[in-house]
Amino acid sequence: MTEPRRISPEDLKALEEILVLLHVCFAYMDGRINPPSSLHALKVSDLVKQAEKGEVWAVGSPIAACAFLTEKTDCLYLGKLAVNGADRGNGLARKLVSLAEDRARDLGKTYLELQTRIELVENHAAFAKLGFIRTATGKHPGFDRVTECTMRKRVTSSVDS
Repeated sequence: MTEPRRISPEDLKALEEILVLLHVCFAYMDGRINPPSSLHALKVSDLVKQAEKGEVWAVGSPIAACAFLTEKTDCLYLGKLAVNGADRGNGLARKLVSLAEDRARDLGKTYLELQTRIELVENHAAFAKLGFIRTATGKHPGFDRVTECTMRKRVTSSVDS
């Protein structure tokens, strides 16, 4: 498997491939989470914007895994981490999280942060194995129950290691 590569906003072919990968990988959430995933409204133009304002990374050709990175004030946000079903168990998620840690260090951030839906307990466990801990819960607008949890991973500097 190839190393992660950063996808440019001009690489529409790769961004289209990533959009398909996200739809395939996140389809299992349909009927499990409420509110429904915002992924259903995501378009290639949204991925172009993500690549312009943040980062889009992919592994493989055809693309087998992807992740979005967005700089926040106190952390680097890791979003849309997805691995094609046939490629799971090959360390691709770990590779992308490691890349995100490197990028966070490069940007002077102390934490990686992500959010996952409260119903997706298997995701909570998978992210915990990658070193993330739950730091908060939240509600989507219009809901009176918890719908998501925030997880963080401390990024140590190369001096701390």
